[in-house]
Amino acid sequence: MSQAASKRRSDGEAGLGPDPADRRANDPVLELRDVAVRYDGQTVLDVPHLVVSRGETLTLLGENGSGKTTLLRVLGLLMKPRRGQVFFHGQEVDFGSTKDLLGLRRRVAGVMQEPLLCRMTVRQNVGLGLRFRGLPGEEINRRVGDWLSTMSILHLGDRPAGKLSGGEARRTSLARAMVLDPEVLFLDEPFAALDAPTRQSLMREFKQVLAQAGMTTVFATHDRGEAVGLEGRIGVLVEGLLAQVGTVEDVFSRPERPDVARFVGIETMIPGRVVGVSGGVTEVDCNGTRLFSDRIRHAGEHVHVAIRPEEIRLHRFSVQPEGDSFDGGAHNVLSGRIVDAAPSETHYRVEVDVGFPLVAVVSRARFRTLEFEEGSPVRASFSPQAAHLILRESA
Repeated sequence: MSQAASKRRSDGEAGLGPDPADRRANDPVLELRDVAVRYDGQTVLDVPHLVVSRGETLTLLGENGSGKTTLLRVLGLLMKPRRGQVFFHGQEVDFGSTKDLLGLRRRVAGVMQEPLLCRMTVRQNVGLGLRFRGLPGEEINRRVGDWLSTMSILHLGDRPAGKLSGGEARRTSLARAMVLDPEVLFLDEPFAALDAPTRQSLMREFKQVLAQAGMTTVFATHDRGEAVGLEGRIGVLVEGLLAQVGTVEDVFSRPERPDVARFVGIETMIPGRVVGVSGGVTEVDCNGTRLFSDRIRHAGEHVHVAIRPEEIRLHRFSVQPEGDSFDGGAHNVLSGRIVDAAPSETHYRVEVDVGFPLVAVVSRARFRTLEFEEGSPVRASFSPQAAHLILRESA
């Protein structure tokens, strides 16, 4: 937490929220129960249940139009849902009370994709919200200086906002929100329009700032790399439905639905039927090909076998991977032929026909060393731990 924020807490300043030390660290700050939003008779947001806990970073991940901004507006108490309940620190929010709503909204802050800075200096922009709240000038100067320094823009304090670069404008916008020491910080794709190096640099710094401040944050993005980089829980939105919430490992390696799996980068999903379970390994018949997973299911169930591309290892066809034992890690070994190899900056995306499409990623160096090319015969291997099973409704 910034020095200015710490002083405000110690002084017991009214109107910006209670001292977090008065509540347990894992207390829910926000909670949604059976929330839905509709536009023109169509449901655009469906959230069965969501809890945002104190001090956590929750990333809302979804395609454009998936409902991320609508969910941020509901969580930020800017939109009343058509159905359901919204709780702030355990108390149900009364959207019919303007006075209560204004009081609650003063305890949160947001940063949108466009900075929307006022025609004034960086320092004046960052202190604007504090002036609206009537803080003494000395306190404003102390807190603004603290956050200008934290966001590495102290040297830009007297520069007009209109003369800032894209990255500098984002830093200013973040400082303007965080100087308020909000109980929840909402971020709606704040780095989306930046070039890749600037975005990556800002993300690294922002992650460190969040860790130091311990600020409860809800971050919306369509970028999987940003979601993984922030390391907190991830909520995946698919066509308005909050389809899954969990850790990075849960969402990216153990998706609960095929649409979630596809969005988080799993291209290989093979339909099959569970034929048996033995020794902690589930055997799945995929149209005559037997695959093995350490996910325990029941015989007769219809599933998708989902494998992340980085979990699949390709070998020259003349090399037989060790695959006789579970502990060997390469229990699934398939023979096939490369049908497509698309290069990127760091690797090749390789599609192999093994009777069904199998997509792997291979480093550029390994691809060259193994002399792979389209048409090359190969063997593909992956461990039972890499084979995630997603239930299908029918055959």
